[in-house]
Amino acid sequence: MRTTQQPRTGETLDVDHSDTTYRGWLKEAVRKVQADANRSADTHLLRFPLPEKWGIDLYLKDESTHPTGSLKHRLARSLFLYGLCNGWIRPGRPVIEASSGSTAVSEAYFAKLIGVPFIAVMPRTTSAEKCRLIEFHGGQCHFVDDSRKMYEESARLAAETGGHYMDQFTYAERATDWRGNNNIAESIFRQLELERFPEPAWIVATAGTGGTSATIARYVHYTQRDTRICVADPDNSCFFEGWTTGDPDVTCDCGSRIEGIGRPRMEPSFVPGAVDRMMKVPDAASVAAVRALERAIGRKAGGSTGTGLWSALKIVAEMVAEGRRGSVVTLLCDPGDRYLDKYYSDTWLTAQNLDIAPYTTAIDTLLETGVWSG
Repeated sequence: MRTTQQPRTGETLDVDHSDTTYRGWLKEAVRKVQADANRSADTHLLRFPLPEKWGIDLYLKDESTHPTGSLKHRLARSLFLYGLCNGWIRPGRPVIEASSGSTAVSEAYFAKLIGVPFIAVMPRTTSAEKCRLIEFHGGQCHFVDDSRKMYEESARLAAETGGHYMDQFTYAERATDWRGNNNIAESIFRQLELERFPEPAWIVATAGTGGTSATIARYVHYTQRDTRICVADPDNSCFFEGWTTGDPDVTCDCGSRIEGIGRPRMEPSFVPGAVDRMMKVPDAASVAAVRALERAIGRKAGGSTGTGLWSALKIVAEMVAEGRRGSVVTLLCDPGDRYLDKYYSDTWLTAQNLDIAPYTTAIDTLLETGVWSG
């Protein structure tokens, strides 16, 4: 439809769309989201035990202690504030998100907090426990058989319902205040202040949207630190190939088996220029690492934590071989009880044709001898 321009009469045209009721709702919605942050304590920085003689400290930033149990709680809070303050989220209209699970759990929580409906568009292979959590927080699960169709299906639902497609894969890095404001990077460096190596040699992140690695990298650059940023990418994800080739249009034929990370396309929220190094981690190595984590500190975690931990251990091995001292930080993204039927199930491993034995041996050998064979 073409709009005909109104004829000018010499008078000042003045249109006021002020809505007192909506602005009152908006203020209260923002207050509720901000209050959630104010009630939350910081997440823990856990130490992974390494031989003292190495002179290297390995930490995991434990994001599983957020109210919704994952790193995505920070992202969801930022996305809701961004959407609210831009006027995109409106009372009574649904918020829709394309998500493999954890972001949807956190967004369902915030949608319920401010009283709007929530629909999560996700692969049919998403873990049953994540689906249960989304529904527990009042959200609705909408499944697609092909993970590459999540984006267009989310946009279709938003148009059909008059709702807002949150689109974490576009807005993750824009919505987060990377200069500070208690973002994850500022929190990590504050918690390291009294450690023997307060400025880590490396921070290892995994990429789902790419927003976390972008936030950490920007903060490191902004605060003029020497810390390097490594991003670990699982099988069936195109971030590594897109970063190494410089091709923003690279795609993959199927979705990632490591829930929460890995994408079939280069997402707009991934910032390649902020990343110093990338590793392509086999899925079997991710599972081996997350099981090694439980043996080391007694904590189960999701597969994405294993992807980052494998890369962090490889960096530790390099530092040992070179005689360098220092610290490395990676992320504990979410709890393992969401994945008991996957990464902690030998039946699932067999069905996926994944053999973790060589990678388990590599980790055990490193911790015993300091030699990396992965």
